[in-house]
Amino acid sequence: MTYSFDLHLHTFFSRDAVHSPESMVAAARKKGLSGIAITDHDSCEGVEHLRCKGWIRDDGAAVDDFLILPGVEVSTQEGHLLCLGTTLPWMKGKPAKTVVKAIRERGGLAVAPHAFDRFRAGIRKEVLDELDLAALETFNAAVSIRHFNRQASIYAQRRGLPSMTGSDAHHASSVGISFTTYELPHLSQETLLKAISQGGKLVENYLPFREVVKKNVGNWFRFFNPGPNTLHSRKDLSA
Repeated sequence: MTYSFDLHLHTFFSRDAVHSPESMVAAARKKGLSGIAITDHDSCEGVEHLRCKGWIRDDGAAVDDFLILPGVEVSTQEGHLLCLGTTLPWMKGKPAKTVVKAIRERGGLAVAPHAFDRFRAGIRKEVLDELDLAALETFNAAVSIRHFNRQASIYAQRRGLPSMTGSDAHHASSVGISFTTYELPHLSQETLLKAISQGGKLVENYLPFREVVKKNVGNWFRFFNPGPNTLHSRKDLSA
């Protein structure tokens, strides 16, 4: 059966994003997605919040026919790196090879997002060549210059890496603009991780101009945001 996933998005546990984990899930359900990955910047608090609510199960099963994959986007020494399928301790600033090793030891998948995008901390080719990646995000809906996506696609083909796409949503309105579909025997974390490693079908759409502006505003003001340690004071986490 075919299932669709947005495997790169951010909740307000990322300092440059604005909506709660619940809001992102609701938006994904409304778009008809089968699941999402929570990949906040250097924080697993959104994942743990949803786990405490029972929306992420320890056995990796879907909840109410919707799968939330734990993850995190790590700001490594050489650029951003997605961890899918597990959480990590604080690893900001660590070498990318060290982060990949930690991801693999925990049973997760290491995926390079918006690779080559030098304006958004994309990892450069000389570093990518040394990383044991499970897949490459070859289409990022929020990439700064579209040529970087083409570079990533060519690189993935050359290395034989499975491709993946993601919205990189920082607002609920951007969830599911781009997504990847996979054929799974049933909906679970185990089957999804296996499928990501084999590759799926990419649905590629760039962020509309309005969404780009909203995301850039979040980037401009990220240093004025309180950060994940005080986000529980923002509005209502249960909303």
